Amino acid sequence: MIRHEEEPKQRYTILLPVLDAEEAEELLWLALALLRQRPGQVVLVGVVTVPPDRPLSEGAVMAQRRREELHQLVEQYPDAPLRLEPMVRVAHQPWPELERIIRQERCDFLLLPWREGADEPLMGMPLDQLLNAAPCTVAVVRGRGLRQVRQILLPVQGGSPHTPAALHVALALADAADAGVTLLHAAPEGVRDLADDFFREYRPLLRGLDRVRREVRVIREMVPSIVGEAPGHQVIVLGSAEAIAGGPSRLGPVARGVAAGTGQAIIVVKAAPAAPAPAPRHWEPAAAPVVTPLSVLVDKWFAENTFHSREFADLEQLVALKEEQGLTISLGLPALNEEETVGKVIQTVKTALMDEVPLLDEVVLIDSGSVDYTREIAADLGIPVYIHQEILPRYGAYHGKGEALWKSLYVLKGDIVAWIDTDIVNIHPRFVYGILGPLLCNPRIQYVKGFYRRPLRRGERVIAGGGGRVTELTARPLINLFFPELSGIIQPLAGEYAGRREALEQISFFTGYGVETGLLIDILEIFGLRGIAQVDLQERIHRNKPLQDLSPMAFAIIQVVIRRLEDRHKIRLMEDVNKTMNLIRYELGRLHLETLEIQERERPPMITLPEYREKRGLRPTNVGEAEGRG
Repeated sequence: MIRHEEEPKQRYTILLPVLDAEEAEELLWLALALLRQRPGQVVLVGVVTVPPDRPLSEGAVMAQRRREELHQLVEQYPDAPLRLEPMVRVAHQPWPELERIIRQERCDFLLLPWREGADEPLMGMPLDQLLNAAPCTVAVVRGRGLRQVRQILLPVQGGSPHTPAALHVALALADAADAGVTLLHAAPEGVRDLADDFFREYRPLLRGLDRVRREVRVIREMVPSIVGEAPGHQVIVLGSAEAIAGGPSRLGPVARGVAAGTGQAIIVVKAAPAAPAPAPRHWEPAAAPVVTPLSVLVDKWFAENTFHSREFADLEQLVALKEEQGLTISLGLPALNEEETVGKVIQTVKTALMDEVPLLDEVVLIDSGSVDYTREIAADLGIPVYIHQEILPRYGAYHGKGEALWKSLYVLKGDIVAWIDTDIVNIHPRFVYGILGPLLCNPRIQYVKGFYRRPLRRGERVIAGGGGRVTELTARPLINLFFPELSGIIQPLAGEYAGRREALEQISFFTGYGVETGLLIDILEIFGLRGIAQVDLQERIHRNKPLQDLSPMAFAIIQVVIRRLEDRHKIRLMEDVNKTMNLIRYELGRLHLETLEIQERERPPMITLPEYREKRGLRPTNVGEAEGRG
């Protein structure tokens, strides 16, 4: 008979939403105190609440700051059982998302701040309703100084389901701070027997608990009893109130009265519901319908998935994440006649991210037939050099950056593949680690785009923010019109991006200028908007093309957008005649037209190639020979 081992019991899990760094530090200390009595973990999730009348995208900068605060918080407790939720939640009403996390993580305990003004919404909903909605035990904390506590006041009520949970919190806090507990039971006139019965009920539980140093019984209403006993105590721990037996949990008049009558720190504890809590539900003001139009979804994505490269400047931490996940990382450098800049790009990246810190496992130059010294410079610096026209010769070769990127996917070995352009004048390691950071920190993200400020050079003049003309005049307007889910992408044509191999090998590559647009649309179609992130790489200086050379680029991008519209709507919009463009040329006083064929061909997903599958050790498929689509 085969015996199956019992499934290990889930670790006790405390969820700590972080709305403020100083506030969270106090709550985290309490969370770790609770784990002294019951081994488990603390899950930290950053939260940014945006006023209802403001767009969610305004929370993007605050989300970046919140991520930095979270990492600093975790660094203070290197040996603590902390787990960081990689995605900061940005919302008008964050509670529904937090409730989903509680259920997905099967959290046992939720720690929240209780700020001044008990009637102020918390996580976008009234505190009483939040307590009632929470499917786990909740502690709401007002005030600071928990580490300096010497005596804790614990008022208790007979028959309340929240008393054991409050006692658990009080004793955990007492143990961590080496403090004593005063147990207070107040009973109105005429119910003295109930007070005696209560103490008889709890005496076995309290026997042997040396932290309970005093027991006080008074015949008086609860609020004046607590306020009168409060002096000499630094914190008061209260069980949540109920409107009626079995009714909805709420903060209650006792907690509100005590908060108004004392200045001490207060912790209100509500026990987990005995029966399964109702299904997750948005709280909304009365009669307000729940709507999630596309603009709101894009706004939320922009706030939560827009990062800054400085968030990932701790390279040792990135290496630790890479090794923990067992990942390898490749950097491909597409190049065509870049002898002026390619050497510095290679030296900067290789020194910082391979020699000093092993973040990259390989750096490879993918050349497109340079006639200068680009390849020689790269080889002298010790990196492998491939000519894209010679890779996978069975499939022929097209001109264009997209062709080089597609073929580089066959050559590069990493689980994560990054590409950066080789014409960057102000190269810095952040151009690489910035686009890798979100992939290492969040397994949900499949593809990361860089963005930056692009100054435009005109002779000796530099016009700040003048670059990116095709982006603003062609790419973004088309995306806003036809693929508005991507309208939050700041620079869809940026040449710095990275993705997971398992995502990149599933999508087609356009061979020319349209490759970036095609990759974005295809990643969106397969993995959804949440699979994409963007990172601020600050400023990028490179060669600016003259205006007349930008027309073919714009023409190619329009072709890609039309092709994807054809695919999405199963219609034919573009004939072969649309693939030639007349350019206006001025030469020595002569005005004429030059006709160019600008055709964005499409390479199939790399995973469909038998050579690739064999190289990667993948099982052959029944799919016929892969061919490029014209």
